[in-house]
Amino acid sequence: MIKIDKKPNILVIGDLMIDHYLWGSCDRISPEAPVQVVNVKKESSTLGGAGNVINNLVSLGSMVEVISVIGDDSVADELKNLLEKIDVKIDNLVVENSRKTSKKSRLMASNQQVLRYDVESIEDINEKSSQKIIANLEKNIKNYSAIILSDYKKGVLTPSLTQDIIKIANKNSVKVLADPKGKDFSKYKGAYTLTPNKKEAIEATNIDIKDEKSLVLALKKLKEECSLGVSLITLSEQGIAIFDENLFTSPTVAREVFDVTGAGDTVIASITFALSCGLDIKKALYFANLAAGVVVGKIGSATASLDEIYEYESSLHKSSSSSHIKTFDEIEKLSSKFRNQGKTVVFTNGCFDILHVGHVKYLQEAKSYGDVLVLGLNADSSVKTLKGETRPINTQDDRAYILASLESVDYVVIFEEETPYELIKLIKPDVLVKGGDYEGKEVVGQDIAKELKLVQFVDGKSTTNTIKRIENAKCNN
Repeated sequence: MIKIDKKPNILVIGDLMIDHYLWGSCDRISPEAPVQVVNVKKESSTLGGAGNVINNLVSLGSMVEVISVIGDDSVADELKNLLEKIDVKIDNLVVENSRKTSKKSRLMASNQQVLRYDVESIEDINEKSSQKIIANLEKNIKNYSAIILSDYKKGVLTPSLTQDIIKIANKNSVKVLADPKGKDFSKYKGAYTLTPNKKEAIEATNIDIKDEKSLVLALKKLKEECSLGVSLITLSEQGIAIFDENLFTSPTVAREVFDVTGAGDTVIASITFALSCGLDIKKALYFANLAAGVVVGKIGSATASLDEIYEYESSLHKSSSSSHIKTFDEIEKLSSKFRNQGKTVVFTNGCFDILHVGHVKYLQEAKSYGDVLVLGLNADSSVKTLKGETRPINTQDDRAYILASLESVDYVVIFEEETPYELIKLIKPDVLVKGGDYEGKEVVGQDIAKELKLVQFVDGKSTTNTIKRIENAKCNN
């Protein structure tokens, strides 16, 4: 497992912009023209472009500085406020009075984008701005662990400025990583690595990447023509491929993809962060794949924290079942952490003596109501009180271990009491789940949980019926 305890200072140079959203609903067509009428309910603004790379770095725990060129307008003021909110210095932002700071506005109706309009300047920045950027860089270059060039072709990273940045960085042994744009990558020559996706690499190299042989040829061409330390191509669900001396592919670790928006920004941010913390390139790629796996599991341009990455890595490397069996103290701390993370905690309980398909389907449905399922398991003494002296058939330790092995169950806690009320008080679940036979009855703990869900059992499936079949089989023999 990768563990990072450093806080590098990383410089981001590139095109800053604001992503602006107008959220509303639409239920009619305009009488003036055949267009939708959207009733806007709220607005939101986030950092876009190079700002999304910055957000990713901040989320990972990095210190971040930014160099860019903005206009002298209200959008620039808004952008600076957003940067200051996440403790990113704005001292090195260069102002061009005639320039329009980029703002991309999206009109959203019922979470569907119906229109986007941009207000921005995309012409190259002037020579005076370039000179200010170089002066700032030369003055502070020793402070940076690495530099990210976040190029959105909005005029900040001109070919001459990009080359000057890379030369200064190389002279001071500071790695430069660039997210390239366009078909000509020559302006990034001398960078440590570039992070093109497969489509971008095909366009830049004129090599149709369709197998390992063509992939190697494309990687070699990028490395040679751009004088890279490491040649890299991102391959979506196939992971990330690099070529330094040999081909190496770090496979993707995403389990469930909801949205790939901003995943490229996450990749370059996390690779740079990992390298700045002393990881070698192969470990940095593994780290980046974990971060991307977290991000694509969210909706919209998102970020990943170190805690989320560690938790995600742990979930991929299936831990032993016993590690999912918790004490009262342990589950209380875990539940508090989950609440702080905004996760929905589901609780259910039972004896689960001889596990059968009815149990499994019940637990799968229970898990579907939230993010984390905690199962309170009746101890042997509690089962005897409820079911009689001949029960349980399986000991509490055996039952707990089997239940903790199920994919739907996150944690198992054994309780001695007749009811799980004290355990529910510790966990404070969002959702309490019980069997359908509790319809119209009072359920222990429903005064604590936010919501009660009743799940119907599978007909004919029960521990009692299983025991009867075993006894009948013995008699018949």
